[in-house]
Amino acid sequence: MQRKLIAIAGFFGLTAVALGAFAAHTLKAHLSTLLLSTFQTGVQYQMSHALALLLVALLLDRYPSRWLMASGWLWVTGIVLFSGSLYGLALGGPALLGPITPLGGICFLLGWACVVAAALSSSAER
Repeated sequence: MQRKLIAIAGFFGLTAVALGAFAAHTLKAHLSTLLLSTFQTGVQYQMSHALALLLVALLLDRYPSRWLMASGWLWVTGIVLFSGSLYGLALGGPALLGPITPLGGICFLLGWACVVAAALSSSAER
């Protein structure tokens, strides 16, 4: 499972860089400032959580924890929901994507709460 999270983190990092370049070089000429900013927010959160996911996946080797595993999968879900919905909204997708964005944000928050729980759990004390 750890290797799967590392691979997913790599994929999200790679696609964040590609999407950021796409926004800077292609979308800039086609989107309003607000929509471009929305797209870039998706890229920013995708990259920051891809890096966090990579770190958690590496920590799992040394500190196996259900809490850390949960944080990783919550961040995967958060990237798909939060960043994915922002990309869709910026590119003219249906307005029903709007209510999905906060669900992704909640997944990000819960993932970070799981990191805190992992650090405070007795199994983390070795």
